[in-house]
Amino acid sequence: MVKIESFSSLGKNAVETYESGVFEAGGYKWKLVLYPNGNKSNNVKDHISLYLAMVDASSLPRGWEVNVIFRLFLLDQNKDSYLVIQGKERRFHGLKLECGFDQFIKLSTFNDARYGFVLEDTCVLGAEVFVLHPRSAHGEPESPNKGEVLSMKKDPTASKYTWKIVNFSKLDEKRQESQIFCHDPNPGTGDHQWKIVLYPKGKGPGMGTHLSLYLALDLATLPAGCRVYADYTLRLVDQVYDRKHDMYGKVKSWFGASSSENGWSRYGPLSLYQSNNYLFAKDICIIEAEVIVLGSGSSF
Repeated sequence: MVKIESFSSLGKNAVETYESGVFEAGGYKWKLVLYPNGNKSNNVKDHISLYLAMVDASSLPRGWEVNVIFRLFLLDQNKDSYLVIQGKERRFHGLKLECGFDQFIKLSTFNDARYGFVLEDTCVLGAEVFVLHPRSAHGEPESPNKGEVLSMKKDPTASKYTWKIVNFSKLDEKRQESQIFCHDPNPGTGDHQWKIVLYPKGKGPGMGTHLSLYLALDLATLPAGCRVYADYTLRLVDQVYDRKHDMYGKVKSWFGASSSENGWSRYGPLSLYQSNNYLFAKDICIIEAEVIVLGSGSSF
């Protein structure tokens, strides 16, 4: 089950797709994939799209197939009953990892107060999965996560942090980290903590050609099973022309145990060091992070 709070904020923040946490059924791992305004890649309009997707299929043997019967459901909170849509027997395999319904429910019906699918801007949806030939003796415990709450923030606020690096040209290619900063400046709130991560000579695809720049979530302060959805911007500050030529990247990403660090392996070419004196004036680099936490998901 997935409980989504402040559902309308998904649309306001242009969240086209939401993927639930991973759960287990029949010895396989799954997730729900929700398109709150329809799956645009399939030309869906005026409907919510909802799918069941297989996770970690790369570990399965060559030529694998899994036959599944599943139900996707939506809670009518007025009647305390479920709208259930049951698919036929579906075959998941290497070329088809996702099955479900492009037109799960009309948006007009979903938002109609008579049905109670959305109550106080909160909805509950989920899946029931029957694997016809479940895996046995696979040696992994059943996942304790039976459900997830997605809490979107109605009025998210931005937090800014500035990292000043002196003698930038003397940095080696090793990973460089800023000090940790909090999204909420008020101490004791238990809000998320972040840091900027820099690879002066690049990382991965940017190794040796580009500066690599990332935003990282401090997992030590993240509750187990929690994920954070953030809109963030990383800027190289123009120190000469009153910030008219700031260089920046802006994106929205999920952060959690499996992806605590997101950003750009090719943020900017290394040639910037020689040709660009306003971003590296007097061998000083100023990097600014702006983070807006849009929502978080936690298991129950």
